Amino acid sequence: MDLKSLPKIELHLHLDCSLSYDAVSHLAPSVTREEYATEYVAPAKCTNLADFLKRAPKGFQLMQDESSLRHVTEDVLRQLKDDGVVYAELRFAPLLHLDKGLTPERVVETVDHATEEMIRQTGVETRLILCTLRHFTETQSMLTAQLVKQFRGSRVVALDLAGDEAGFPLQPHIEAYRYAREHGLLRTAHAGEAVGPDSVWETLRLLQPSRIGHGVRSIEDRRLVEFLALEKIHLELCPSSNMQIVPSINNWSEHPIHQLLQLGVSLNINTDTRMLTPITLSSEYAGLMNAFSWGVTEFLKTNLMGIDAAFVEDDIKQHLRKTMIEAYAGETTLQ
Repeated sequence: MDLKSLPKIELHLHLDCSLSYDAVSHLAPSVTREEYATEYVAPAKCTNLADFLKRAPKGFQLMQDESSLRHVTEDVLRQLKDDGVVYAELRFAPLLHLDKGLTPERVVETVDHATEEMIRQTGVETRLILCTLRHFTETQSMLTAQLVKQFRGSRVVALDLAGDEAGFPLQPHIEAYRYAREHGLLRTAHAGEAVGPDSVWETLRLLQPSRIGHGVRSIEDRRLVEFLALEKIHLELCPSSNMQIVPSINNWSEHPIHQLLQLGVSLNINTDTRMLTPITLSSEYAGLMNAFSWGVTEFLKTNLMGIDAAFVEDDIKQHLRKTMIEAYAGETTLQ
């Protein structure tokens, strides 16, 4: 089977860092392909996470009104459709889109409505995760958590903490996550990418998410790996993005995803961003095939793990499982 046509689950994708060149040129016609490649796409190897994130504003600065928010949402869902994705969770920080007078509520409404329309058009079942950011204040984090509660019942399903993990502490976000727990809101959080296993332990202790965004450096602490496997804490792994950011991971063979899977950790494969890291899930699958000889067994297993960890209703999970199992049944070779 062609990798592109394989059904795939994507749980970790930043909406405002996944603008295609077509989307950028529509919103900023003066941007050339060369400029997009040098100013919107991050280097193959960044100094650290902060260096990687320097280009992130290029995306959200173009998303400051309803029209641009809709256009980017439509663009990303079309990319997902073309990549064989059947279920996706898109994340974004509503408070980054207020420069031209939009309210946080209007930002979420606009993306939610555009997502609903694109689900109908593309068939890609999609949910939304609202991000607070490491450099945000306690007030900003609480507002983001309150937005998740306010939009419960829409496509909005969870709270995330993203941003410069090494540069800013967790403390301003503890109350927002406590609020989320008290109101039964689903939670994930970035950890263990820019900083080592201690960051994952701290995040699990203070924020109590059910999933960890990245968590790739958990492999450095065997006790943590055992804990993740025992407690079924799901890792949203993003191999190529990790290679750009983590100093100890310079190529596919150095990525611990295969080892983590063998050690019983729940995980799935994601792209993280499709602009800063110009990849697709299909290309990530190809990398895993080449590096670790992954095939039908591993891709089906990790996609089913992704479905189990997804922030979506049980009936949709059952449908997705059926879709996956039927698509992979009888497949022996991938290309």
